[in-house]
Amino acid sequence: MNTLLIYPKTPVTFWSFANAVEFVGKRASEPPLGLITVAAMLPREWNRRLVDTNVSTLTDSDIEWADLVFLSGMDLHRDSFLEIASRCKRLGATVVGGGPFCTMHHEEIDSVDHFILNEAEITLPLFLHDLDSGRPQRVYASADFPDISQTPVPEWD
Repeated sequence: MNTLLIYPKTPVTFWSFANAVEFVGKRASEPPLGLITVAAMLPREWNRRLVDTNVSTLTDSDIEWADLVFLSGMDLHRDSFLEIASRCKRLGATVVGGGPFCTMHHEEIDSVDHFILNEAEITLPLFLHDLDSGRPQRVYASADFPDISQTPVPEWD
């Protein structure tokens, strides 16, 4: 399974530190920690690629390579998230959305096929089981909180 994990563009605001990160030789102020943690929870035999649109360009060939596209973001990523999700759908990708933006607004988002809401440590395994069985649902949600001592180390590579 080829899996593309995409982090949307952070708009230029005071909190993006877009102009300040140049001083420390970086292109973004934070890594996409949620997505690289999700990457660590995916089956080991799956191929993974990460595109952080704050530091790399997302190409059509990236999207076309993927069997599944995982897209995550926060409210401030709304515009970029929706544009990327729509682009992925136009290119025929299966889109899996998660993170705070999806958890709060999934009923408003048409261009995502499957939602992994709330805490992925709980809801992602349910999705993966159903996907493996050929019966993935549109929404996976839970009011439970995970034991974060069991959360895997993010996949930094």
